Amino acid sequence: MTRQLDSPAVQKVYQHTIRTVIFSQMLGGAGLAAGITVGSLIAAEMLGTEKYAGVPSALFTIGSAGAALLVGRITASSGRRLGLATGFFLGGIGALLIILATVLTNIWLLFFALIIYGAGTATNLQARYAGTDLALPHKRATAVSMAMVATTFGAVLGPNMVGVMSHIAIFLHIPELAGIFILAAGAFFAAGFILYFFLKPDPYILARDIAIEAPIEEQGIHNQGLIYLGGFVMVMTQIIMVAIMTMTPLHMQHHQHSVNAIGLVISFHIASMYLPSLITGTLVDKIGTHKMALIAGFVLGLAAMTTMLAPTDSVLLLTLGLSLLGIGWNFGLISGTTAVVDGTNTLERPKVQSRIDVLIAVFGSLAGILSGVIVNYSDYAVLSFIGILLAVFIIIVVFITRKKGVRM
Repeated sequence: MTRQLDSPAVQKVYQHTIRTVIFSQMLGGAGLAAGITVGSLIAAEMLGTEKYAGVPSALFTIGSAGAALLVGRITASSGRRLGLATGFFLGGIGALLIILATVLTNIWLLFFALIIYGAGTATNLQARYAGTDLALPHKRATAVSMAMVATTFGAVLGPNMVGVMSHIAIFLHIPELAGIFILAAGAFFAAGFILYFFLKPDPYILARDIAIEAPIEEQGIHNQGLIYLGGFVMVMTQIIMVAIMTMTPLHMQHHQHSVNAIGLVISFHIASMYLPSLITGTLVDKIGTHKMALIAGFVLGLAAMTTMLAPTDSVLLLTLGLSLLGIGWNFGLISGTTAVVDGTNTLERPKVQSRIDVLIAVFGSLAGILSGVIVNYSDYAVLSFIGILLAVFIIIVVFITRKKGVRM
């Protein structure tokens, strides 16, 4: 199997796949940033309270759970091209429905639209797997990184377009905060079209064909311990990241920070989620997923400590805290993703990947909901302290499982 993957013809397809995924991720990143930046602000404005401000994040995360299953099933039967394109198209439709909900001031339509919009978020994450289908085993982490780093460009641009898109929204006579979703809709639709028309030959179908033709002993086996540990790391990093990230815009708004300041902090956060991918994949391939998972736990703990201690008027420290939060998430996601890919065989991989992404989405949605409740009944510092405890939990579990022989 490895010899066939290493053939010039297959590696040529791999390079084409990476280029196509990178281009689509640049656009997809702009789409996903919209909901992170102003989704909670729109809901708080409609509801007249911040108590349930974590609901928007929870809803599009729930939507991403359903989309992860859908994309996974389509991928298993028809390949990455159709699966990823479908997910991005649904995300674009969701963004348009959010705009309609704000025009009608209909909170229930907004909630439904956020679920559909979540498909774009799920697809943006699922695209990271496309790069690994034809990657050689010792370069899988690098392949994940190459797909993720491209998201940086759109993800950083998105939050900083809040002001510009707000002016466009006013010109079009729609609510100001909904303007960013015009950008999101266009970005998701464009990403879907690029994948549908240019991701040919389909990398997963080619990888599946190679696996089927390979001798049984070369097809690979499931390493359940590796899969569980990789999934655990990704789920926990998602919980910490979503909880703190969701409440930061409201925390800043409550302390009279401008929308532009909020957009700046979130743009640094999202850049830190994806830009480290330039080196994360190489580090994982060199020092191993186990060590990177431990580093992820440490960085996430440091991030939560920074946001906990940051003065309410300090944009600088909030930016630092959210940047560290993004870096920790990046380390955890790439090390966990690589562990899952290494622990699965080609034929079962899409099913396992989609199930884990569902868990990431479900627990992320719970984190989004509970973060609003926690902040409402205590404060942002308490939420950050809980983040510290969860980061320590990651370190302990990874260390113990390592001692028991579960190799990452």
